[in-house]
Amino acid sequence: MLEVKSLDAFYGSVQVLHGVSLHVNRGEIVGIVGANAAGKSTLMFTLAGLRTTHTGDIGVDGEPIGHLPAYERTSRGLILVPERRRLFPFMNVLENLEIGAYSPGARAQAKQTIDEVFALLPVLAERRKQVSGSLSGGEQQMLAIGRALMGKPRLLLLDEPTEGLAPIYVKLLFDLIVRLRESGLTVMIVEQNVHHVLRTSDRTYVLENGRVVLEGEGQSLLNDERLKIAYLGL
Repeated sequence: MLEVKSLDAFYGSVQVLHGVSLHVNRGEIVGIVGANAAGKSTLMFTLAGLRTTHTGDIGVDGEPIGHLPAYERTSRGLILVPERRRLFPFMNVLENLEIGAYSPGARAQAKQTIDEVFALLPVLAERRKQVSGSLSGGEQQMLAIGRALMGKPRLLLLDEPTEGLAPIYVKLLFDLIVRLRESGLTVMIVEQNVHHVLRTSDRTYVLENGRVVLEGEGQSLLNDERLKIAYLGL
């Protein structure tokens, strides 16, 4: 579904990604792990069309999208749940969800999709009139994912979704990711919680200083000494 070739990404004159190549097959959960400042969030921003300039190729279903603005990538089903959730804190749960149905196709199905999101995440249905800024961290993360689902994603990009969450919500979140994959969604997740990612993902890429240094099946990387070197610098 997604193919990235020789991707270099920059913030101004500062290069953060160096020749990154990877792919995501339809129906997979693909993890991206690495130490702080490895370039993980920059990769997600670049795929989503945000903040960075880049060279190299980004393709979805064989069609180049690297030249498209962020809103057109969203319309084609590439939707990012950003780090720290970025909700509208003074708007209620329902209003935040409705904003997620951005593209014309998603807006046309918004009522049905809201019902689907509430069935998938009952806590949001219970709090539909509650302002999002008053939700717990775990509830806010579920709302951020629900908002992304309103856009009818084909590939869901999750950037550090467990940051600041209590352990019970970390487990709930990874259970949700598996359920989303079972429903036919493709997921790419950037995460510091390396053990959860490796146990959940079909394949994982390891970034170090903006470069892919390791790739493999999630479970097989758990005891790989090369992961410890790349992730911990040991």
